[in-house]
Amino acid sequence: MKKMNKKISLILALSAIIFGGCANEGEKTSDKANVTIGVAQIVDHTSLNMIRDSFKEEMIALGYPESSMDFQNAANDPSYLNSIMQKFNGDNKDVIVAIATPTAQAAANFAKERSVVFSAVSDPIGAGLLTSLEKPDKGITGTSDEIQVDQILDLALIINPKIRTLGFMYNPSEANSVSNLEKAKAFCEERNIKIIESAVTTISDVQTNAQVLVTKVDAVFVPNDNTVASAMSALANEANKAKIPVFVGADSMVKDGGFATVGIDYKELGKETAHMVDDMLNGKSAETIPVKVFKDDLNIYVNEKALNTLGITLPDVILNNEKLQMVQ
Repeated sequence: MKKMNKKISLILALSAIIFGGCANEGEKTSDKANVTIGVAQIVDHTSLNMIRDSFKEEMIALGYPESSMDFQNAANDPSYLNSIMQKFNGDNKDVIVAIATPTAQAAANFAKERSVVFSAVSDPIGAGLLTSLEKPDKGITGTSDEIQVDQILDLALIINPKIRTLGFMYNPSEANSVSNLEKAKAFCEERNIKIIESAVTTISDVQTNAQVLVTKVDAVFVPNDNTVASAMSALANEANKAKIPVFVGADSMVKDGGFATVGIDYKELGKETAHMVDDMLNGKSAETIPVKVFKDDLNIYVNEKALNTLGITLPDVILNNEKLQMVQ
């Protein structure tokens, strides 16, 4: 009888483990189905859309249903961006995902109440989001697409060593663009290259300013500025007509007509952002998740159509580089 009781006890214990494990799995699935994630971007353009779509795909791969994600677009309107964040906060979103610097700055106002993860912020410290990349200290963390300005401009000089005047188009209200302007100035000062700034405040300014700028410079450089990126094709069209190459801050801007860049794959940025959100939903705090800066393993992206239109021949040092990717 004692042996039988031991067998029954063992069976009951095993059953508890098995069914307990199933219950836990069910609870995890249920938790993922019930979380709410607010995702916002400042404007609609290829770079940000690539990040958004890659983020969504990776979250689904991690087990979160698409219905758990609320995607919003501010249409380049800062006041609407603030309204989006207020609604996310009022809806008690479990995590707010802020794509690009202006969006992250708006989301940071709610970091004490909500978990916030940013994506594609070039200079998180300069944007006032935190004071340490290794130990985020303001309740917000995320991924950074820090532009390697020196490498991009080095590429420009390898292609055309005779560049003496560089146009820089940007929106002065975007903190990431201002910080990259300072890097470009430092680079050009060392090489006796003159910078001509072209400030835009709206998407409609881009083509008008481009028509003037391309008559004054040997090349144009645009960081990953959201305003300019939204009208990249208009800038590229004016530059191509004038036979002026446009070097840009993101691979997606090359796809939209820019001539070339040295940069990261924005799909990978979106994936990493998803994993950070997953970490937060599993109990980690922003302070324990260092900012992931994408600055290694960079590719050279060249727009093949622009290359032919401009009549540029790439030097062998670039043509033979295993990191070269020709963009159609």
